[in-house]
Amino acid sequence: MKIMFVCHGNICRSPMAEIIFKDLLKKSGLDGVHFCASSATSDEEIGFDGIGNPVYPKARKTLLSHGLDPEGKRAVQLKRSDYERYDLFVGMDAQNIRNMLRIFGSDPDGKVIKLNESDVFDPWYSGDFETAYNEIYEGVSRLFERLTSRGENDEK
Repeated sequence: MKIMFVCHGNICRSPMAEIIFKDLLKKSGLDGVHFCASSATSDEEIGFDGIGNPVYPKARKTLLSHGLDPEGKRAVQLKRSDYERYDLFVGMDAQNIRNMLRIFGSDPDGKVIKLNESDVFDPWYSGDFETAYNEIYEGVSRLFERLTSRGENDEK
């Protein structure tokens, strides 16, 4: 299964989700079976040279405090062509979902979902990175359990 976590800028929430999911995969021995990445619906964190910004310092600090290292992760923008390359797109809030549907044009295969019932508010605005981390961790853990308990451990 190929999963893309998506937020507005790909410097806070979606990289947190990607790093947490990768850690769960590694700890369960499934890192060779499932693949995940993260991206942004905007190009605000992509430089004129095409190179994206690294994980936001406060998000990085929060991840490191939980033993997770985001080293090397840089913002990338979601593309229409990603729809065919990934099995599932997981947005952090309702606006992310609307923007993904705009980018893709539609969601004929039902691949676009929101991580949690309620929005994971952007800590870039609130400054509350620990709450965002906890909400993301809970949502990613539920998603991980759902995917691994459904027998989706076969390579796709």
